[in-house]
Amino acid sequence: MAGNIKDKEAFQRLNFLYQAAHCVLAQDPENIELARFYCFTQKTISKRLVLRQDPSVKRTICKKCCALLIPGVTSTVRQKRGPRGQRKTIVRCLSCGLTKRFPNNPKHKLWVDQAEAQLENQTPPDAGPSSKSTTQGTKSSVSRGQASTKEKTSSTA
Repeated sequence: MAGNIKDKEAFQRLNFLYQAAHCVLAQDPENIELARFYCFTQKTISKRLVLRQDPSVKRTICKKCCALLIPGVTSTVRQKRGPRGQRKTIVRCLSCGLTKRFPNNPKHKLWVDQAEAQLENQTPPDAGPSSKSTTQGTKSSVSRGQASTKEKTSSTA
């Protein structure tokens, strides 16, 4: 990873809040409201500072009520087969009833994990005109030339 991370303190605070929510639920599973407060604070900070959280963290927080989704404690997890044999993982929040569906394909890769998503692997755009505009320009001039020759032949005949 990179040596220095922008907003390192903010990421440390988000990490602390996430771990605190886990610790609260591990000590007392009835204390869902405090864990929800920690997750809500974490979500608010990341929105305010425009920070992207890892998908594995976002998948464990309910989008509707900000509860920490722990299987068997605050959520239920089911595996189902959909149309054409596609497997899905279905996570249901026990507090608000929101259902999340995730593809359970072993070959599936998240965008974050793909090489194209990394900034180091992206090529800078060329400063010159795009190849699409030049090919379209030549096609239109050719079609205009053909149209003018057709008009000349029809007028002479």
